Amino acid sequence: MNRVRAAAPSLAGLTPYDPKYLPAEAFLSANENPRDVDDELRALVAERIARVPFNRYPDPLAGGLRDLIAEANGLERECVLIGNGGDELLFDLALAWGGPGRTCLNFPPTFSVYAANARLTNTTVVDIARRDDFSIDEGATFERLAVGDIDYVIVASPNNPTGLRAPADFLERLLDATDALVMVDEAYFEFSRQTVRPLLATHQNLVILRTFSKAFSLAGVRLGYILANPVVIREFIKVRQPYSVDAVSQVVGEVVFEHRARFEPGIREIIEERGRVAEALRATPGIVPFPSDSNWILLRMEDAGDAWEYLYEHGVLVRDFSATPLLEGCLRVTMGTPEQNDRFISLLRAFVAERGSRRAQAARD
Repeated sequence: MNRVRAAAPSLAGLTPYDPKYLPAEAFLSANENPRDVDDELRALVAERIARVPFNRYPDPLAGGLRDLIAEANGLERECVLIGNGGDELLFDLALAWGGPGRTCLNFPPTFSVYAANARLTNTTVVDIARRDDFSIDEGATFERLAVGDIDYVIVASPNNPTGLRAPADFLERLLDATDALVMVDEAYFEFSRQTVRPLLATHQNLVILRTFSKAFSLAGVRLGYILANPVVIREFIKVRQPYSVDAVSQVVGEVVFEHRARFEPGIREIIEERGRVAEALRATPGIVPFPSDSNWILLRMEDAGDAWEYLYEHGVLVRDFSATPLLEGCLRVTMGTPEQNDRFISLLRAFVAERGSRRAQAARD
């Protein structure tokens, strides 16, 4: 028949996640590593892939990569699970710990996918808005947890898109205050140099999410993983898609993780560039950069939407949050190469200067 039954009611009014990834000369919008995997590692990957039987299904739990990650973190393989990017594992969290009659605690502004996944699974979302400086309202958090109905909590550390990591003492007190599953999203922990991994030994309700997309330059491959108690991992395995991590991605991940030390100079460069760019932004009139522990800087300014247009017209793509609730007037710029960062700073200063000249002229007229 020439009609179709309506989709699930939970989709009504839901806006698909849109990374706003547009063609550009300088991609500074998606928090990717500006440096690609080097040629020597690519050759190693190609050599390994040549031995992969394409006619066979992959290891369903990516055992080789799982073992590498477990050993590096001083854990057993039963404490590790690999996913098709961190996004799959975030959805698995909502499937396993959410659902009708279940409740998620969220700290906006943060990664919008957390709340979207909850709503897709008919999970109630309780939002505790961050303070004006984007720190977590700890008093409100513990007061709400005391009600006793929260089933899972997600804390991004560092928080995307605002930039700062959550205080270690807060995360430990959070884990002590509830039996809810607490996911600490450490997708960017290589840039903050801070992790809550030691708390796995004493907190069965902790799960840590990490990714290969950022520090390890593999955004195009789709690999993420979680670290958790085996009791938690077993529940994730129940809801994950079978064979979600293909054989080629497993090989790429193994090679990159075995040679992860090669990425350290690039990580250090990004951290150094973050400080340099923040200093340049602070020196630019009308620009307020927020502190960052990650590979981007969030800034606030007048006419941020117009500034985004100006930057994009000149080949530089940053992320526009200027119309997003709780982030009004904000742009997020990913740290690129030094040359890309210089171009961004120069263009942003040119926009500020042109805007000032126009306003001065209008005042004289």
